[in-house]
Amino acid sequence: MKFTTGKDRNQTEIFCLEQAVGQDNEVRLIDLFVSSIKMADYGFDMNFIDNGRPAYHPADLLKLFIYGYLNRIRSSRALEKECKRNIELMWLMKGLMPDHNTIANFRKDNPKAIRKIFHATVSLAKNFHLIGAKLLAGDSTKLRAQNSKKNNFSPAKLERHIAYIDERLNEYSSLLAQQATRLIALFVNTIKMSDYGFAIDFICNGRLAYYPSNFHFVLSRLQVKIGLATILT
Repeated sequence: MKFTTGKDRNQTEIFCLEQAVGQDNEVRLIDLFVSSIKMADYGFDMNFIDNGRPAYHPADLLKLFIYGYLNRIRSSRALEKECKRNIELMWLMKGLMPDHNTIANFRKDNPKAIRKIFHATVSLAKNFHLIGAKLLAGDSTKLRAQNSKKNNFSPAKLERHIAYIDERLNEYSSLLAQQATRLIALFVNTIKMSDYGFAIDFICNGRLAYYPSNFHFVLSRLQVKIGLATILT
C-alpha cells in the first residue's frame, strides 16, 4: 500500500515569507493600519537614547500586541514563543523576536496610547463605510423588524457602551498584569532561596529583616542569575 510521504528534513529549500502569507491574511491589514498612523500622535514615546543595544520600534511592538488581541493570546511569554514559530508573526514582525519583558513593558508603559489606537480602529471602519452611524427615526408606524434591546441604540446608550468598552480594556490590561505577578509569586514560593545564593541567615539584633522571597517583584531583573525565564517558559 502506498502512503503520502513528507519531505526530507535535510533538504535545502528556498523559502519566502511573502509567499507563505496569503494576500487576504489579517496580518497584512494589521501591518497596513499601523504603518499608516503616526505613533507620536497617539502618545507613544518615540525618543530613545542612542546608547547600547537599539530598542524595538514601538510600531513593531504595537503590531504584535494587536495580533495577540485578535487571536486571544494574552501572555507576553506566549507571544514571545509565537514570534519564533508562527509564520504569520514572522512575516508581520519581519523576523524580530522580542522577549517577554520587552512585550510586557510596552503594554505597561503605553496604556493610554493603546486605548487611543482602539478608538482609531472605529474611525477607520467609519472611513471605509463599515459603520453607517446614521440616525433612523420612525413616525409610530409599526413595522415587522428585529428590534430587541440589544439591537437598538440611542445617544445615551452609545455613551454607556463606549464607557463599557473602555472599562473592559482597563480590565484586560489589569488581568495581564495580575497574571504576570501570579507567575512570579508562584515561582518564588516553589524554590529554595538559599540554593540561588540568597542570604537567609540574619542576626536577631535590632529591627527584623524582610525575608528574601518578599522581594519577588525584582526577580525579573535577576533572571540571568536564577534562570527565571527558562523555568517559567
